Amino acid sequence: MSLNRQGTSLFTGFTRLCKGLAVVLVGGHIILQILPSSVDYLALIPARTIPFAWNLITAGYVEQSVHQVIISAIGLLFIGKLLEPIWGSREFLKFIFFVNFLTSLCVFVTAISLYYITMQENYLYMPISGFHGVLSGFLVGIKQIIPDQELSLLKIKAKWLPSLSVLLSVVVSFFTEEPAKYLPTLIFGTYMSWIYLRYLQKNPETKHRGDPSDEFAFSTFFPEFLRPVIDPIASIFHRMLCGRTATSDEARGYTLGGAPLPGSHPVEASRRRERGARALEERLAADMLATGGKEEESKKDAVENV
Repeated sequence: MSLNRQGTSLFTGFTRLCKGLAVVLVGGHIILQILPSSVDYLALIPARTIPFAWNLITAGYVEQSVHQVIISAIGLLFIGKLLEPIWGSREFLKFIFFVNFLTSLCVFVTAISLYYITMQENYLYMPISGFHGVLSGFLVGIKQIIPDQELSLLKIKAKWLPSLSVLLSVVVSFFTEEPAKYLPTLIFGTYMSWIYLRYLQKNPETKHRGDPSDEFAFSTFFPEFLRPVIDPIASIFHRMLCGRTATSDEARGYTLGGAPLPGSHPVEASRRRERGARALEERLAADMLATGGKEEESKKDAVENV
């Protein structure tokens, strides 16, 4: 009985926005099955993107296979149940739009570049689509909010989820055909989501942007021994995005006239992670309470029946 109750609580609490987006994913897949030619207009086909620029947006919401739409819908529902209450519905939707659009744009540029390098036309005409770029971005959001939360099933901390996802995708790409259909999307989805959360996301409480904490630096996606090599490279992009050198900020706390900008201090980033961990604990506690309450009711009913 308890297993049934726990299973029921596991599949509840999905937000309205996530359920609506899941319907969009399923609906997009159904459209492709009914009208196969619609893939030419909805998916990202680099050779046709110039006249059909809208596919930079639509491609992220169209799944071409059944297993892809199932994975995307489940991932959206379960991860969204954690992230949306913390970010807010508007910010959650903004994150999805930003990551999806910029990921598609980067994939388009990559496909054109690969064509000019290899002169293989398949890079221009392969239909690229799927929500997996945003899903990889969700993992970065989990890394930011609950980095030290250990996942019992995998025996790893949440902060390593984005890195492991990219690593496994690279390894799998050596054994699959046309990895260009999914690998660039996963890589750029991870990176674009980090860019957004690191520099652009607005804190609803402080009204300031970004997470400058050392715990969310780009080098934290890599093992400890590689960070001395990664940090100098990452500082180049940091200067491009912020117009400042890493040494001019105090522990990446952006400054103005020698004083940290409001909302940019690492302490506020730490508070954000604490809120995320607390929200996760509250959600788990609510699920356990709901399960316990239902078990008590069932026991009372059983006693009364006896």
